[in-house]
Amino acid sequence: MPRMSRRTLLRSMTAAGTAVAVPGLLTACSTGSSGGGTSNAGKKLAAWPAYRPTTAAKPDLAPTDEGVQPGYTSYPADLTRSVARTPGDGSTVRVMSVTFGTPPKGRADNRYWQAVEKALGVKIEFTVVPTDDYQKKMATVMAGDPESLPDIINMFSGFVLPREAQFVQRRAEDLTPFLSGDAVEDYPNLANIPTHAWRDMGRVGGRIHGIPLERPLPGSTLWVNGELFADAGMADGWSSDDFAAVAARATEGKRYALGSATGSLFGNAVHAAAHGAPVNWAADKKGAFHANYTDERFKAAIAYQAALRKKGVYHPDSASMGTPELQTLFLNGTVASMQNGFGAYQTLFPDSEGLLTPAPAHPYSVDGTPGGIVAARRSFGHTILKKAKKERIELLLRVLDHLAAPFGSEEWELTHYGLEGTHFTRGKDGSPQPTKLGEVENVTNLPFRYLAEGPQVLFVPGNAEAVRAVHTWQRKVVPVAVRDASYGLQSETYTKSGTTLKAGVEDTVTSVIAGRAPMSAFDDAVQKWRSQGGDRMAEEYAEELAANA
Repeated sequence: MPRMSRRTLLRSMTAAGTAVAVPGLLTACSTGSSGGGTSNAGKKLAAWPAYRPTTAAKPDLAPTDEGVQPGYTSYPADLTRSVARTPGDGSTVRVMSVTFGTPPKGRADNRYWQAVEKALGVKIEFTVVPTDDYQKKMATVMAGDPESLPDIINMFSGFVLPREAQFVQRRAEDLTPFLSGDAVEDYPNLANIPTHAWRDMGRVGGRIHGIPLERPLPGSTLWVNGELFADAGMADGWSSDDFAAVAARATEGKRYALGSATGSLFGNAVHAAAHGAPVNWAADKKGAFHANYTDERFKAAIAYQAALRKKGVYHPDSASMGTPELQTLFLNGTVASMQNGFGAYQTLFPDSEGLLTPAPAHPYSVDGTPGGIVAARRSFGHTILKKAKKERIELLLRVLDHLAAPFGSEEWELTHYGLEGTHFTRGKDGSPQPTKLGEVENVTNLPFRYLAEGPQVLFVPGNAEAVRAVHTWQRKVVPVAVRDASYGLQSETYTKSGTTLKAGVEDTVTSVIAGRAPMSAFDDAVQKWRSQGGDRMAEEYAEELAANA
C-alpha cells in the first residue's frame, strides 16, 4: 500500500473490474457439453484450505466477522518475521502478472527487484503485462506450448477470458493435495487467507487450482469531495430525492457533481445497489438465479440516472473519459465525485492532500427502503502454477507463502516498500515514506503483490483520521453489502460468450442514460441477452450453487 505521487496515480489504471473478451481463444480446450469437466456439479468437492488466522501486529481498530477490515492508525513499531527461512533454492522462477503502473526498470538496474529476489532465494524472471495488453498476451500464453508457460501466472479477475476454466484445469497444477484442508498448514501465510477469498475464487471441476488475492468486502464506491458534498447537504440516511438535490447544489458553472469513466455506465453499480437491485446475479431461497438486468429495481436505477443526467449534474464526457482523466478532474475540482473501487482510498487520501478530503458516500434510500452497497468479489484474481514435480510445486508455494506475509511483518514491508534508506525513509510516526527512487522502483511497477498477498488492512501512512473515517464507514455499510451470488461458481456459457452478451446490454444502458435511446431499447437488449445465453447462464449457476451447497 505504498503512496504514489499524483503523477504516478494519474497515469496508472485502477482495477475497475472491466471484462474483456478474446474471441476464439482456447477452443481446443472446450469440454463440449454444458458444464463439462470444469463444472462442480456431480463432483466430489475439495475442502477449502483450513483457515488459520494470524496477525503480525495488533490492529487499533477491530475487524468484524461480517467483513469490516482491521484498521491501523499508525505503523507498527516492531516488525516481526513471518517465515522461518529463505524459501528458494537458487533456481530461476518465471512469473507473469498484470500491472497498473509503468514498465519497471530491468533487474540489473532495479534494486527493489534484486532485494526481493535475495529474500526469496530465487532468481525472478518477471514478465509484467500492462492492463491494455493483458488479454492479448494471455491469448498467446493460453494457446501456446504448455512447456513454455511461466512457473507462476497471475489470472487477473478484471478480464473474463473465454475457456479460462478449461485452461486452468488442463495446464495448471492441481493444488488440492498441497492446500486442501489441513495440508495448507505447511504454508502458514497461505493458511492466513480467509475462506471467503478461496470461495469467491472458486473450484474448477471440484478441485483447487489457484491461490486467491484477498480483497475487502466493499466494491464499487462513490468517492465524493467531502467538504463540497457536506456543504451541499450530504448526510447519512439521505434519500434518492436528497441525493438529487445535493447533486444539483454541488453543480455550478463548469463544476459537475458527478463524473464517471467509460465502461462504468455513469457509475451505475453504486446506484443500482442503492436501489436494491442485485449485483449481477441473485439467487432466491430455492436456488434459482436471476440477473440484475431482469430486475425492475435495476431498471429504476437507469431511469434515475437518466433524470440526473438530464438535469446536467453529470460531466458532459462521463460516457467517454478514461479513469486517469476522471481522477485528474476529481483532484482539480472539476468533478465532485467519482465511482471507483473501495481500495482507491489508498491513493486518494495521500494524493488529495491539500486539495480536498475524499469521502466514501453512504447509500441513499429509495421510497423509504434503505439502499445497499456493492459487495466486491473477495478474490482479486488468483495465482496458478505450471504443472511440475512435487518438489518444484512445494518450492513455488514457499515463495508465494513468503509474498503472502501479513501487514506488520518484515516481509510485507519489503514487498510493499522496498529497502529502507533506498526506497523509503521513516515519517515522524514511523511509517514508510517513499523516496524518489521508491516512486519508480515500487510495487505498482513490479507487482509482486499480484502473485500473492496477505489479507488487506486499512492503513494510510501518516493519516490516522483517514483510517478512522473509512473504518467507521465500513461498520455502517458492510451489513448492507449486496453480493453477487455467482462468485466462485462456474458457467461455461458465461466464460464462452457472457462478456460479449453483457457488452450489448451495457452499451444500451449507457445510451439510455445519455438520452440517445428510449427505455424500450433496454427491454429489447435484455430480451436478446436472455435468448442468446442469459437464461442458460442462470440454469448453470443454479446447478453450480446446488453442487456447492
